[in-house]
Amino acid sequence: MAWFLLLLAGSLEVVWATMLKHADSLLDWLITLFFIAVSFLLLIRSYKTIPVAAAYTVFVGIGTTATYFVGILLGDPFSFIQLLFLALLVTGIIGMKVFTNTDKERSHQ
Repeated sequence: MAWFLLLLAGSLEVVWATMLKHADSLLDWLITLFFIAVSFLLLIRSYKTIPVAAAYTVFVGIGTTATYFVGILLGDPFSFIQLLFLALLVTGIIGMKVFTNTDKERSHQ
């Protein structure tokens, strides 16, 4: 469940990070702040069972990677060298997920 909350938190980070560029009214900013708050509350909740370093790495990695691709879809420039380094980032995120035990998993060992 904690990994799902973390995935949801990272996905919401993509939403609010993208909204930062396009917010130009008070309502836009209030909606953006709402997504920021929910995103961080879910991240904090995931800390209950996932170590902070792993959870935060995955959270930022999801946000960085997905925001990069959303930016491309919205017209931001990209290069193949950026994609190469993004692939390195994703490799590290996958490594953090695969090789991190949650508190529940550690208590069963």
